Amino acid sequence: MSHELFEAAREAMKKSYAPYSKFPVGVAIRADDGNVYLGANIENLSFPQGWCAEPTAIGAMIMGGASKIVELAVIAEKLPLCTPCGGCRQKISEFASADTRIYLCDDAGVQKTVTMAELLPYAFETDVIG
Repeated sequence: MSHELFEAAREAMKKSYAPYSKFPVGVAIRADDGNVYLGANIENLSFPQGWCAEPTAIGAMIMGGASKIVELAVIAEKLPLCTPCGGCRQKISEFASADTRIYLCDDAGVQKTVTMAELLPYAFETDVIG
């Protein structure tokens, strides 16, 4: 299944709009409904008004009717094994569990798998705050 997410993330990266940073990123989420939702980073000349690939995919997932991230793959054209940025880690954790698998990819495929807990060990927990 991780290979399918890698391929989907790579296709999503092709739709990135990154004319300023020249740093395309693609993300594929497999949600609790079994569907795969895609996202790419979308920049804006008025920094920091652009957004990362992860919230694009999360938005597509929510609008598609799903509510939980089962697994996620991320790929960046210029940085092998690119991890989600700090803000995106918290955004992902809102919809993921501590054991959700995050696949870090390069051109050849999935090269490393980490859990959400490894990626963001001290995440805010909604069951504590909310």
